[in-house]
Amino acid sequence: MIDSIFKFYARLSFAALFVALLFSSCATKDKNHRIVVSISDQTMLVYNRGRAIGAYPVSTSKFGLGDNPGSASTPLGAMEIVKKIGDGAPAGAVFKSRKPTGEIIPTNAPGRDPIVTRILWLKGLQPENRNAFSRFIYIHGTPEERKIGRPASYGCIRMKSRDIVVVYNTVGIGAKVDVVEGPLPDIDLAQAQQKQHQNTISN
Repeated sequence: MIDSIFKFYARLSFAALFVALLFSSCATKDKNHRIVVSISDQTMLVYNRGRAIGAYPVSTSKFGLGDNPGSASTPLGAMEIVKKIGDGAPAGAVFKSRKPTGEIIPTNAPGRDPIVTRILWLKGLQPENRNAFSRFIYIHGTPEERKIGRPASYGCIRMKSRDIVVVYNTVGIGAKVDVVEGPLPDIDLAQAQQKQHQNTISN
C-alpha cells in the first residue's frame, strides 16, 4: 500500500515537473517582436508589440526567391528565429559552421565574404519555406557592406555589422520573421525611422 502511494506521488511529481518545464519553455519565446523583410525594398522592419521600432537595409539572394535545396535563393513566408549565435563577439568576427574562427575582418575587406558578427538562424513555418533551417538560412552580418541594399547573398538575409548587433540584442528566440515580396508600409517605415532618430539623439 505504501509502495503504491509512493509510486503515485512520484508520477504526480514527474507530471508536474514536465508541465512546469513545458510552460517555462513557452514563456521564454519572444512573442513581442516581429521582423518583416521586404524583397522589393531590400529593407527590414523590426516591430515591438505591433509598433515599428527600427528600419535597416539588407541584402537578400542574388539568385532570386525559393526554398529548393541547392538553389541559394531566399525563401518567402513566415519563419521564426530558433537559434542565436555570437553573444559578445566583436563586429567583424568570422564564423565558420556557426563557430567563431578567432579572425576579425574589417568592413569591405577585399576578396572576403564570410559570415560575421552575429547569426539568427531561421526555421520555416510554412510548406513554401520548410527547408529554411536545413538550408542554413540566417540573418547575419556581412563584411560586404557596400552591397547592402541590393540582392547579393546566397540565400541568407545579410546586414551591416552594427545593424545585426542591434537586431540581435532586440529580438529573442521564437520571434517571427516574415519575408515578403512586396514593399513595406510607408507609415511603418516613417515610424521606425523616427524611432531610430530619437534613439540616436538620446544615446
